[in-house]
Parts: sequence; C-alpha cells; structure tokens
Amino acid sequence: MGRHSLPDQYGAGGSDPRPRARRRSVAIATVLVLTVAGGTAAAVQSGLLSFGASCQEDAVRLKVAASPDVVPALRAAAERARDDSLTSDGRCVDVTVTARDSSKVADTLLAGRKSDAQVWVPDSQVWVERVSADTGATEVTPVGSFASSPVGVAVVPRAAKSLGWPRKTYSWIELAGATLRDDALRLGAADPARSATGLLALTRLTTAAGAVEGGDTQAAAMMKTLSQRTSDSDTQVLDTLPRDASGTEQGNPKRNQALILSEQAVFAYNTADGGDGLDLFYPKDGSPRLDFPYTLVDQAVLTTDESRAALRFVNYLRKPEQRKLLHSYGFRTSDDQVDAAVVTRAGGSKPQPYAKAAVRPASQTALQEALGTWTITVQSARITTVVDASSSMSEEVTSDGQSRMDVTKASLLQALATFTPDDEIGLWDFSTKLDGDKDYRVLVPTERLGSAQGNGTQRDRLTAAFSGLTPVPNGATGLYDTTLAAYKSAVSSYAKGKFNALVVLTDGVNQDPGSISRGALISRLRQLTDPDRPVPLIMIAVGPDADRTEATQIATATGGSGQEVTDPSQIHEVILKAIVAAGAEGSGTR
Repeated sequence: MGRHSLPDQYGAGGSDPRPRARRRSVAIATVLVLTVAGGTAAAVQSGLLSFGASCQEDAVRLKVAASPDVVPALRAAAERARDDSLTSDGRCVDVTVTARDSSKVADTLLAGRKSDAQVWVPDSQVWVERVSADTGATEVTPVGSFASSPVGVAVVPRAAKSLGWPRKTYSWIELAGATLRDDALRLGAADPARSATGLLALTRLTTAAGAVEGGDTQAAAMMKTLSQRTSDSDTQVLDTLPRDASGTEQGNPKRNQALILSEQAVFAYNTADGGDGLDLFYPKDGSPRLDFPYTLVDQAVLTTDESRAALRFVNYLRKPEQRKLLHSYGFRTSDDQVDAAVVTRAGGSKPQPYAKAAVRPASQTALQEALGTWTITVQSARITTVVDASSSMSEEVTSDGQSRMDVTKASLLQALATFTPDDEIGLWDFSTKLDGDKDYRVLVPTERLGSAQGNGTQRDRLTAAFSGLTPVPNGATGLYDTTLAAYKSAVSSYAKGKFNALVVLTDGVNQDPGSISRGALISRLRQLTDPDRPVPLIMIAVGPDADRTEATQIATATGGSGQEVTDPSQIHEVILKAIVAAGAEGSGTR
C-alpha cells in the first residue's frame, strides 16, 4: 500500500454500539482525567478531544462508486458508521455511496479519465483486472474483498420441479443443455460484455465444453441460443421472468423460465417478491463468485487522510456486526461458513451443493477467449487476416528451434478454431513483389467457413493455408501498400449484419522504398472509413523489431487498434481481445 498505513488504534475501535450521548459522556470524563494528569496534548492527538459539536463538521468525506446490487448494503453500513461515529485518526469518516454499473466505471477508467470517487466497488475482480492490464488506464488498487455471492441458475418453481429440483444436481453444461432440449424452458442471462455474472458463467460453460469431444460446437450452439435472450444488465434480465412467480406464462415466447444470476440477486428478488419466488440450482462442477473487490481509485492523488479513511471503512465492513448486516442483504462474508438463512431465502436447498467451495477464478486468458468467442458467435464475423511473410519471420524464437512464423501459424490456427461455420475468414500474405510488382497475394479469398470448397470446406482450405505459410527468402516488409490494398478490399466487400474487420500481422516496419508514405496511407485510410460500414483495422506488431506506435497510428485511422506481442504464441489471444474491443466500440458499449 506504499506510503499509506492503517488507521491508528483509536480509529480501529471506533465502532461502538452504545448510544451517542453516552459515548460523549465517557469521552468527556476521559478527557478530564487526562487533563488533570497533564495529558491534554495526548488526548487531542489521539482524537478523543473534540472542540465542537460534532466530528462530522471536520469529517473525511469518501465517495464510493459501487455495483448497484451492493449499494443498499453499503449505504446501510455507511449510515451505521455515522451513527457509530466511525473515525480515522480522530476524524469522522463520512461515506457517500453512488450506484454505478461496473462496466461503465471500467470504461471510464480504461479511457484514462478521472473518477469523482475515491473508492470503487465493482461486482467482480474481472473489471479491476481489465483496467489494471491497460497501461493507459487510471490506476486502481484493490485492497481486498468484504463480501461474495456465488453464481447459479435461478428457475421458476414449475420448471424447477420438472428438472428435479432440489434433489437432482446438474453441471453447467447439463443445465444449459436442458434449456436447449426443451423449448418451454428458456434460459436468459445478462450480456457477458457488460455483466460479470454473464461472463463468469459463460467462461464456465466454454471451459467445460472444451474438455469434451465436439464441445466447441456445443458451446457455439449454446451461445447462439443464449444470445437471443440476453439483457443489458442483471437488473433488466429479471424483468424477462413470467409476471407470476409460478411461471404459468408458458406460452409467452418473450419470457424466460431460467436465468443466470448471483445468489444475492435471487435473494433480493425473492425477499421483495412476496410470492413463490425462484428456486436456485448450484452447478455441481462449481460456481464462480462475484467478489466485490474494494478498490482505491488513482491512489497517487488521494490524500493520506482519504486513503486511511478508505481503509478504515473497509475494515469496519469486516467486523462481525457489519457481516450480519451484509447477510441481511443476501451476501456471504466467508467461504468457510455459509449462512443457511441466506441460502434458503435465495431459493437454495439441500442437496444442492450450495456450500461447495468456489471454483478457482478464471484466468484472464480464459475470460478473454470466452468473451471473444461470444462476440464472434453472437454476431457472425467477416475477417481477412494478412500475415507478414518477410525473411525475418524465419528467425528462431523458441528453445526448440521454432521460428517466428512457426509459432505464428500455430496461434492463428487456435484463433481459427474459435470461429463458427457462419463466419467469413480469408488469408493474405505479404513481403515485397510477391505477385509481380505487388507486395501481397491472396491465398484464400474471404468466404464462409462452412461453405464447400473442392472436397472440403473453407475451414479446411484455411487450415491448410495457415499451415503452409512460409517466409520468403530475402523478402522485405511491404507493409504500407499491402495494408491499403487489403483495407480497400475489406471495405468494398463489407458484409452487412456481420462484424467486419481486417487483421494485419507484421514483425517489422515498412521496407519498400517505392511504396506509399505512412502519412499518405493514414490519409487514404481515413478517406475510406465509413461510419455506416465500419471495418476496424487491427494491426499487431509481432516481435522486437515491430513498431507498436506506428501500428496504433495506422489502425486508429479506421477506428481500430494497434496491438503488440513479444511472444507470437499470444497472437490468438490478442486477436480475440482486439475483436472484443472493436465489437464493443461498434455497438456503443465502450
């Protein structure tokens, strides 16, 4: 935590449940004793002595931006802290809590903009890690969690009974599969691009699907079905349930009978509903958890008083009295001890494995791949990939003698596996004078992966072409002319209703002295860009000789992004990350 330390001993004892008047009497008596003993200075320094009516007049004021689901509990805790005269270094801590969607706060911080809050409490560490991974983002410093809530599948009672609740248990794949088999049992979720609940569940589904033969196809089918029943937020997805809790609106195709929700969201729904509520399935292969990380925002600009008060408040939230308060709002405060009352009111019951330990947090790679697959599954893609084939791609980059091209090909094949038969993918390569005076050549025209091509499909043809990529001996890097030609082609063949993009991978800078200049290239790209027909350019600088700054300058002229990888095996991850970012930008979610 650097220069900021925990509050002093007096501040640590600031949570006193006795009436305020009695506390003041005790404080005055203590001051008199200290004064008689000649200890007035010590009393003032410790915060026991107050020259005024209320310490709130000189309070340290904290603004907390929090996920909407945890706001009622935090506001109740903040009010209790005022009643308890919670102090930090002798000054009252005055906390104001504002509801802010986690994804929207993350977008603000990713843009490097300042926040009006000193503390951010998103619903998941997912958002904090996303912001922390971006060097251009506002700094965030997580200092731990004070609450959690597992993610499961909430079902209206009639449908839950048909699935054997509570005695029958399901894995994530089995639960999703049940909704695919039975059209009357419709599953809804919040958009994984905007909701940690949706993303964590999606990652569990894709991870489980990847472990079985044919799982990728099964996962794509589930995503396609689920995408038709997503809402922008966890709050909005609750509005898709039948209007009566029993789920009798079976004939209404717009209503869902099952939802991916956190335990706390179901608790809040059931306790506010007054009807039969929802039953909750806890998947037997483990539930991911929302963990509500308490996070300092732009810590370097916080005053010492603000930092110490922020730490004081989170420590206050972890005290037994505040844990009970959090339980009353449906949150868990311990992984080892589960409050049975919380589970029951959330629709849980034995033998559902509600006390099962939380699954290990998904890696950033797994989360990114799940979100990337979601993006290109729910909206079919048209992407042309352009790969540098200059001689520098033959440089060995692994201990077992693999070249940069070898590792690049393997990573591209991994990326190809995430696309569906409806996606359109093509491949070019480039060096200098590969096709007469042209620096580039079209190896596989951009077509649907499922379309027939000779004795196989477009996917088979691309797999062979990716595998056959070979560096050109003594070939230089004809980057500028190639980029312009490929972008012209991508714009002219724009497919309406699909996510269109151009991906260019290069391990160097332009080496063709007869090509267009960089300034002229950027100008031409801007002229070709059409907001109504967006084709973002994703330019990936591979290896130490590539120029990330130049890649960014060129790509941003189209609304795309410049990326950098030092290890070519990371290319497929970077492609997915860039697709997610570009897709979100195009849909207005970023």
